[in-house]
Amino acid sequence: MIEAIFHYEFLQNAFLTGILIGIIAPLLGAFIVVRRLSLIADALSHVTLSGIAASLYVSQTVPSLATLNPLYFGMVFSVLGSVFIERLRTLYKHYQELAIPIILSGGVGIGAIFISLADGFNTDLFSYLFGSVSAVSRGDLYLIGIISVVVISVIFLLYKELFLLSFDEEHAKASGIPAKAIHFIFMIMVALVIAASMRIVGILLVSSLMTLPVAASIRVAKGFKQTIGFAVLFGEISVIVGLVSAFYLNLAPGGTIVVTAIIILMMTILIKKVRSNKPSKVEVH
Repeated sequence: MIEAIFHYEFLQNAFLTGILIGIIAPLLGAFIVVRRLSLIADALSHVTLSGIAASLYVSQTVPSLATLNPLYFGMVFSVLGSVFIERLRTLYKHYQELAIPIILSGGVGIGAIFISLADGFNTDLFSYLFGSVSAVSRGDLYLIGIISVVVISVIFLLYKELFLLSFDEEHAKASGIPAKAIHFIFMIMVALVIAASMRIVGILLVSSLMTLPVAASIRVAKGFKQTIGFAVLFGEISVIVGLVSAFYLNLAPGGTIVVTAIIILMMTILIKKVRSNKPSKVEVH
């Protein structure tokens, strides 16, 4: 396979893109899980599906836009979905969790309409749903590279503020941190990462790469920074093993990546259980 990577550009694109996604998805996922917003990734992935379906429909009906990259439509829809989630969270102050199922339902409904207008599922749409190694272009790689730089830079610059907002939002607000602005920036980053990750992982599975490595990391980490470190490590292992498995078994990479992440999670749960059941040494004087 290493020889094939050097010979085929699409494999180079897939692996480099996967490595970048393996970093930024769990990195944001750590903050998402701590803030109990895991379902936001699901909601935005379904909104992204609407954007992809809309792009495929537009490319069929408007010949001049036939070469339009669906990734751009997906990103626009995902960002708009994150904006609407924030607006609904402020509208339903005492029922903020309602924003997520509202946007998720809207994304599924709009997506179903555009899929039917585009004459149902086709090969392109299927690759977006479950990921495809051959679908990643050099342009996609550059775009995801830019998004990765932006995400890592923002996390580095706003780490203290994001940390405080994640663990004690009231204290953060009292400290003068602009909570609304930072949360809005964070939601935009989540939307962009979800849209960017769909090429490799697939729209329906992208939220798994943001939460499963973090869930595994929580079982073994002893602090938040360590949680982020382990989450990124587990994310990278999931992506690399998943892509290699997909290459040799001719399977959708999204499925193999997620299954690998689940296996890692089960292993960490088992290791934690074995350690907790291990009898502690008692000193005899």
